[in-house]
Amino acid sequence: QVQLVESGGGLVQAGDSLTLSCVASGRAIIMYPMAWFRQVPGKSRAFVATVSWAGGYTYSVDSVKGRFTISRDNPKNLVYLKLDGLKPEDTAVYYCACGFLGKVWPPTDVSQYMSWGQGTQVTVSS
Repeated sequence: QVQLVESGGGLVQAGDSLTLSCVASGRAIIMYPMAWFRQVPGKSRAFVATVSWAGGYTYSVDSVKGRFTISRDNPKNLVYLKLDGLKPEDTAVYYCACGFLGKVWPPTDVSQYMSWGQGTQVTVSS
């Protein structure tokens, strides 16, 4: 079982940047796709970005393309999400997720992920 802990959230102004970190423990994540999702009150958890096991492939939702960058450091069991050009609509709780091994790319559905962190709040003021 993989345990995930996110950090790096906070309150920022529109246009600012943040870098979210996710540290994994319990198992090496090198073989698994990793992702970030986000959730606002009253809505389902939504896919943001994913990175393949070796980091060679990434995929993100259209609304964050060109602004958010996902990356990973497998030797350190870390996953990052760099958020640039933040907008008020990016306000949400951001969750790190560890995916099942599989052949479907990109894995964008919550059912394709086996472990989740507790989330970190990102609030963007206008």
